[in-house]
Amino acid sequence: MVRKTGLDDPQVAAIAWGRFRRLMRWMALGGLLCVIAVLGVLYLMGTPMPPHMIIATSAGVWCTFMLGTGLMSLVFLSSGTGHDEQVEDLMKLDSDKDFPG
Repeated sequence: MVRKTGLDDPQVAAIAWGRFRRLMRWMALGGLLCVIAVLGVLYLMGTPMPPHMIIATSAGVWCTFMLGTGLMSLVFLSSGTGHDEQVEDLMKLDSDKDFPG
């Protein structure tokens, strides 16, 4: 029987995805703190802040923060579970056939 590695193993996957969800919850809180900080700076600068601007600024800052966090978290998830090592480099395999030795 072939031993499953990385995210193919249900136990490893459950631990990795649990860690990912926990990290994303903490980062959602961090995103909220960034939104509060940005709105605070805008308020202190004396910028007029109609409700639509508050909503758009909040959504823009939070979504940008969460997108960056999510992508980096997936990179760490993939690398930390050994999933990256399972991927075959087809370009390398093709070049090895062209130039043996």
